[in-house]
Amino acid sequence: MKKIYLFCSAGMSTSMLANKMQEVADAHNVPVEVKAHPHNKLGEIVKEQKPDCILLGPQVKYLYQGTVDEFGSTGIPIAVIDAGDYGMMNGERVLKTAIKMIKEATK
Repeated sequence: MKKIYLFCSAGMSTSMLANKMQEVADAHNVPVEVKAHPHNKLGEIVKEQKPDCILLGPQVKYLYQGTVDEFGSTGIPIAVIDAGDYGMMNGERVLKTAIKMIKEATK
């Protein structure tokens, strides 16, 4: 089971997107766990849960470089969610992007 974790400042709208992504995954029998967390828990979650993909909400895009500096060496792919997909709550597109990132990282 792959873990795709979304991070933003509070985790509210990202929770809605995470739920939509999980619904798409479940409908297609894709073995992933999609969860949303506040960005300030990132270090703890990377250490304890070892996610396979870290997605940042567009509203915390400014934290991207720091996140890469801190966790890039773990080999976990990190990206900022496309603002258009986020705004439209397009769980399917964001899920596909995350799965592609995981596949690229494990090559």
